[in-house]
Amino acid sequence: MNRSNQKKMSIFQIIINTIVLIIFSLICILLLTTYNPNFIGEDSPKNENAGTDSGAVLQFDDGRFPHQYKIISPPLPESLYFCGERVPLENYDVRERLDREIVVNTYWHSSMVFFIKRSNRWFPLIEPILKKNGIPEDMKYVALIESDLLNVVSPAQAVGFWQFVKSAAIEYGLEVSESVDERYNVEKATEAACRYLKKAKAKFGSWTLAAASYNMGIKGVERQLERQKTKNYYNLVLNPETSRYMFRILAVRTILSDPSKYGFDIKNEDLYFPIETYEINITTSIDDLADWAFMHGINYKILKDLNPWLRTNYLKNPTGKVYKIKMPKVIDETILIKED
Repeated sequence: MNRSNQKKMSIFQIIINTIVLIIFSLICILLLTTYNPNFIGEDSPKNENAGTDSGAVLQFDDGRFPHQYKIISPPLPESLYFCGERVPLENYDVRERLDREIVVNTYWHSSMVFFIKRSNRWFPLIEPILKKNGIPEDMKYVALIESDLLNVVSPAQAVGFWQFVKSAAIEYGLEVSESVDERYNVEKATEAACRYLKKAKAKFGSWTLAAASYNMGIKGVERQLERQKTKNYYNLVLNPETSRYMFRILAVRTILSDPSKYGFDIKNEDLYFPIETYEINITTSIDDLADWAFMHGINYKILKDLNPWLRTNYLKNPTGKVYKIKMPKVIDETILIKED
């Protein structure tokens, strides 16, 4: 083939490629503009804002979503109390620090949705224990901030809803042994947290400082109070984590007290409900918990789900201590998955 023909073929190929590229681009544009059937342009007759300069809006068919989604600054409460102690919202720094945490938690949608769902299951269990021990109900938010109401383990090896390290757990009356770790027992860990909070309140005379010490430690807060010559939490200069700690508690308390005010439309059927249980007292060792569970009409997974404080597949009990093992009141398909 001579050079003239080669040149003609090259030009022809370029033209073909250009046409293909244009067609492909048009197809892509068509797909992109029709991908979301709920998108309504600014000039659409279905757009109630047509003819204004508000721009395009997204509308959703689900009635639980607003027709227009706007990013706003969530409202701050006019007044706020924690455990009966007034939060000085008239102070610009206090107000702005609370504002930060309310904004963060309002727009951290996934976490807040789960806070709302889980609190419906666990707060009814925690609240009576706090009340019995004379601890204000607001302290339940400490557990939520500490662990998201999950039996998590921190990098510092703090465990459970109330995040006790091993030494503190033992100090406040929890068993941490080979086969048992009561930090995973929500009721017992809440009792231990009450003992701590009572001690901190007696030390500082303030529930706010007691809550702050849950993050920083009693000695840590005491040291800062002496160093900075103040008795008021809101006058303290603290490390970033503890500085935000109380305001995170206050923000979550504010949002959970009125979720719909902050845009959370969680229906009753979306919530996690407490699992109804009864207890079996055990005063002996159990060699095989899977066998024990099977003998009582459940399986090993259900046993561990309801009793996460059982840390092995056996229970050692040489002293005859009374352990209370939770069992489901109703065993149906919502609890037990049948074997094939």
